Amino acid sequence: MRIIVYGSLRRKQGNSHWMTNGQWLGDHQIDGYELYNLGLYPGVVAGSGQVYCEVYRVDASTLGELDALRTKGGEYKRELMPTPYGSAWLYVYQRSVEGKQRIASGDWLLRDNQDPA
Repeated sequence: MRIIVYGSLRRKQGNSHWMTNGQWLGDHQIDGYELYNLGLYPGVVAGSGQVYCEVYRVDASTLGELDALRTKGGEYKRELMPTPYGSAWLYVYQRSVEGKQRIASGDWLLRDNQDPA
């Protein structure tokens, strides 16, 4: 199984330890989505932008743990997306992003370099 990560699960980020048992396959960019800053972590929603991410191969146990973390309470829903590494799961944010800061660059790692205007 493959998974797309775009925020705190990426390498050298606060929750990257969840990916310890995963195999990094490479970087990727998904079109037709927008990235929002939700505070300590981001959310991706359908839109007109691009989001920079990483693709990993994970086992069923890791995917189950991520599902418990991300889909609890309906905050995220998994969607299957094409990548150069094969189809991979993307966690799409299910709640309103009204009033949240859009990360125009589409890159969580550049969130602090945003123009506040």
